[in-house]
Amino acid sequence: MIFTIMVNNIVGKRISVLRKQKGISQEELAFIAHVDRTYISRIESAGANPSLRLLAKIANKLDISVAELLRDVK
Repeated sequence: MIFTIMVNNIVGKRISVLRKQKGISQEELAFIAHVDRTYISRIESAGANPSLRLLAKIANKLDISVAELLRDVK
């Protein structure tokens, strides 16, 4: 459980930083991923445990690989 929280925290922060760098709103990312904006917010704040499928959609919109989202996760 602690590992999951750590992973969610790392991934959420990375999504938030990359999204902001690319000038993408939470609403736009949510639309592409077919989820509610509040779910994107929860992912970014480590309050949600997104599926691999959802991470792939998010990574695609951010023009990176899922592996890059998970970088430094040990």
